[in-house]
Order: sequence, then C-alpha cells, then structure tokens
Amino acid sequence: MNTATPGLVAPPRVPGDLAMWFFILAELAVFGIFFAVYGVARQRDAALFAAGQAQLLLWPALLNTLLLIAGSAMVAAAVRAFAANLVASGRRYLLATLLLGGGFVAIKGWEFATKFGAGITLSSSDFWMFYLSLTFFHFLHVILGLVIVAAVYVHARRGAYDAANHDGVETAAAYWHMVDLVWVVLFALVYVAR
Repeated sequence: MNTATPGLVAPPRVPGDLAMWFFILAELAVFGIFFAVYGVARQRDAALFAAGQAQLLLWPALLNTLLLIAGSAMVAAAVRAFAANLVASGRRYLLATLLLGGGFVAIKGWEFATKFGAGITLSSSDFWMFYLSLTFFHFLHVILGLVIVAAVYVHARRGAYDAANHDGVETAAAYWHMVDLVWVVLFALVYVAR
C-alpha cells in the first residue's frame, strides 16, 4: 500500500548499504593518512622521490586512470539502468565494469612484474617503499571491488535487481567510485606531481 502523500518529495536516502559507507569512510581515512605520510616523506627527500618518479612509466598509469574512470561511468550507468527497470542493460554495464577493472589489474600486474624483475623491492628506497605499498594496497582494493561487482553481476543474472530493489548495485557502485577516487589522487601524487 502506498502511503505517500501526493506532491511530497521522498526524504533523501543514502544509496546502497549504510555499512558499506562506513567501510568506505574508514578506507578513505586510511588512504588519507597514507597520502599525508607520503607527502611528508617526499618533502623531506624531494630529490630521492623525483629520481624514483623519473623511473615510472606514465602511460600505464594514465591508461589505468582511464580504465577506472570508464569503470565508474559503467557502474553508474548500471545503477541508472536498474532504476529504470532496464535490467538487461544494467547487467551489460556491470559486465563492462568487470572488463575495465580486469584491464586495470592486468596492466598493474605487468607494472609490478617489471619493477620486481628490475630488482625493485620495498627496501630499495623510501620512494619505492611508498610506491609499492600505496599501489599494492590500492590494487587489493580494486580486486575487492571486482569481487563485489562480480557478486552483484551474478545476482543480477538471477533476476535479483529491478527498479524497486537495486540497493546491491548502488552498494557496489559506491565502493567502485571510492576505488576510482583513491586512484585519481594516487595517480596525481605518485605519477604526476613533481
């Protein structure tokens, strides 16, 4: 039974699961602290960090940035599709998010392999310790994001989401957007800022 009064706007709500938002805020706080410590260390030894940055390839990181931004656009499109009861389109957008995220994982994995193959480890220098720690920590978050989106995709294929019920899609989208946001900041700090 619809008890809404005509002409009244529904109260604002947090999209997705509130517990995920608390998790996202906690993760953003951890990354924020990590970024702040990176900034202090970089300020203390700018030459070392500049030398490390000069050894990084910009194109893989830029391509990964584009992949994650495109993934965010796809997961946002999935939310809109399910909200409009365009279930088949929503599933396709979720699948596109998975493919784009998989591309990120493949490129980042290649990047890690080239660094380790060149003998670079956490103990090589403060720059490499931060680079490997930050990017691997983020890498793990991308993998978790892929697991979440994959679970939502499986549920979507089983018909779990429609216009009336798509909180799971909103929850996955919120997490994916956090992963994307953190990467954009990481990309700017580690790869671009001099």
